[in-house]
Amino acid sequence: MSEFSMSRRSLLAGAAALPMAAGLGITKANAAGHAQGPQIPRVNRFGVGDFEVTTMLVGSRTVEEPQTIFGMNVSAEEFAAASAEARIPVDKAQFFFTPTLVNTGSELILFDTGLNGAATAQAVEMAGYSADAVTHVVLTHMHGDHIGGLMTDGAETFANAAYITGQAEFDHWSGTDNEGFANNVKPLAEKMSFLGDGDSVTSGITAKAAFGHTPGHMTYMLDSNDQQLLILADLTNHYVWSLAHPDWEVRFDMDKAAAAASRRNVLGMLATDAVPFIGYHMPFPGVGYHMPFPGVGYVETRGDGFHYVPHSYQLLL
Repeated sequence: MSEFSMSRRSLLAGAAALPMAAGLGITKANAAGHAQGPQIPRVNRFGVGDFEVTTMLVGSRTVEEPQTIFGMNVSAEEFAAASAEARIPVDKAQFFFTPTLVNTGSELILFDTGLNGAATAQAVEMAGYSADAVTHVVLTHMHGDHIGGLMTDGAETFANAAYITGQAEFDHWSGTDNEGFANNVKPLAEKMSFLGDGDSVTSGITAKAAFGHTPGHMTYMLDSNDQQLLILADLTNHYVWSLAHPDWEVRFDMDKAAAAASRRNVLGMLATDAVPFIGYHMPFPGVGYHMPFPGVGYVETRGDGFHYVPHSYQLLL
């Protein structure tokens, strides 16, 4: 057995809910009333064939006036109606930042690195590994909340890792004066490998182009022992205001028409083939095995759009 292999019993034990750190901005303690505040798991692990997949919450923040970000091309009335139907407030939203670890048995692969290295390294440790155990870091794209954890105090956060990203994505950002790219990605350029649509990270992990959010945005399909799961990255950043309404414009999509086309294409495939996915900014709706896992779910068609079906226990069996 590889040093990265775990039994199913270890997998389930490791998925126990952990309290959210106060620094993530969720917990509000009230000493006088002994209230502990909401509790959200930091780490959740499940199986995809012979792979072990761990979603890690490395940050969260509340955002005011979400229609300045989502549904920019629809009326306030339509935005409010969709929000009311989903029982979510129209005036604020909670953002989550969710890198993913994939243990293939011989590699430990980190997809995206969050906003800063310390928080992501801490989450990796909470998942049962050290930062030095990560063998590969795959960047789905190069927005700051995905590359911000590559470096910590000027040094590599994941010192033993090889780095992989899309060629089109790297080429785009290398032609800009983007500070995040200059500080976090450029110092690692000599250690990077580049891939395109259909190329493999390793056996059973394939890059799938989904351009639009950024010029070279990639998703990644896991395929092991007749099971699949798609790491969706930022193809869709909200389960109602983006996934359910794929044509709604998102401020952070650099090519809004291309992003909408990618959403329809990929979400349609997920719905047709019943393939689960991990979304980088999807909600963390519950705690425990009987509740939906953070960031993990399924897609079904609904009307002219789609509907998010949170994962419950399917990938634990």
